This record gives sequence, structure tokens and C-alpha cells, in this order.
Amino acid sequence: MKTLTAVLAEDEANLREELRETLAALWPELMIVAEAEDGEDALAALDAHAPAVMFLDIQMPGMSGLDVARHASGRAHVVFVTAYDQYAIAAFEAGALDYVLKPFTRARLEETVKRLKARAGESPADLTALLRTLLEQVGGGRDYMRFITALHGAEIRLITVDEVCYFQADNKYTRVVTVERESLIRQPIGDLALRVDPQKFWRIHRGTIVNIDAVSGITRDFHGHMRVRLKARKETLAVSERYAARFRAL
Repeated sequence: MKTLTAVLAEDEANLREELRETLAALWPELMIVAEAEDGEDALAALDAHAPAVMFLDIQMPGMSGLDVARHASGRAHVVFVTAYDQYAIAAFEAGALDYVLKPFTRARLEETVKRLKARAGESPADLTALLRTLLEQVGGGRDYMRFITALHGAEIRLITVDEVCYFQADNKYTRVVTVERESLIRQPIGDLALRVDPQKFWRIHRGTIVNIDAVSGITRDFHGHMRVRLKARKETLAVSERYAARFRAL
């Protein structure tokens, strides 16, 4: 049988290690080409390695496994890893390749391996309809940041996240940029990325998170590098290669 490659995306290190070791025992021929602890790393691994299989935890920091699965749809066989039985059943019945409930058992993972081997020669499933349903369920159940308190001169401003065009790292601070002004907050952009809705706020660079509702388009320079154009501001924002896959899939 042709050697298949896989990416493991699970934010809990001990579970990721257990999954890797159990897969190695059950399916020694499977080559794990990358591991990811969050959705952004998983998306980068998908783009870099084009794996045959992706094991995706549904709930991960920043970009969820469902977000990554949207990009993997039709490109890789997806196995959802989840602690939520209702998501797993919906995924399986709607045509996703398989699911593994946490904490998983060796016997259950063995069933998944058998199904993966049986479908190895088939085209990966189109997950569009399934993901639309599950994203609504997951997105509606999470409590994202709604307001930001920022110091603007001697004034303390209350900014709603809907006003924000983009966030940008500035040493130990983060710039909060709205249509009319800029403010600084004492919060690293990495922490902020975990508190905003990943469906609305896309990380486009290590130091930049953009409100997708504020985007008017994408441009490329002669070298193929992407930049984001904004509806209400003149500056453009660089998109690093790591995050460019999100726009290529649109």
C-alpha cells in the first residue's frame, strides 16, 4: 500500500502524544509529517505538506479545527477529534471520513485506521455542508471579546470589537486601529488572538489580525506577495506566506 502522510492537530500535548503513539502502533506505515497545537499551525501544515489525512481537534485556540477543515475540504481526508459527541455524530452522518471521541480508546482508533485504509484511494470528502452547520453550533456557543478598554492620551476609551479594522503588535503592546483613530492596549497580540472570533478576525501575519468585514480586497506585488486593502483606511497590510492559504481558498 502507498505510504500515506498525516498531520495531527490537537492543542493538548499529552493527548497529541497519545494519538501519535497509538497511531504508530496501529499503523506503522502512516507517516506523521507535522504536528500542530493550534489551528493556524495546522493550516500552515496543510499548505506546506498536502497530507492525505488530517486529524483535527474541533476546539483549538485561535482558529478552530472546523476552520481548518474548511480549507482541507476536498484536499485531505479529515478525522475530527472531539470531546463533544453531538459534533462527532453529525460529522460522521454528514459524510466526514470519521471521528474520534476524547478520551479515545485504542479499539476506537483501530476502527478509524481501518476506515482510512479502505478509503485511501478515494477522493477526500467535500465537507462544505457539514461545516456550515457545525460552525454555527460552535460559533454560537463561545464567548468572544465584545469590548476593549484602551488608553488614548488622558482618556480611557471603550471600543467595541466591531469598530476595529485591525490589531497590530507593537513591542509589548497591541495597536487597536479603527476607522478614525489608533489606540494602544497592554495585551500581547497572541493573547488577543484567543479572545476574538476567528470567523471574523483573521490572523494574516504573526503581528497582525484583521477584521475581515473591514477588508475591501487583496493585491499582489511583482513577487506574488499579498497585501490586504481596507475599506476605510489608506494603508495596506502585509499577508505572510504562512497565512496566505486562507485567501487562496476563497
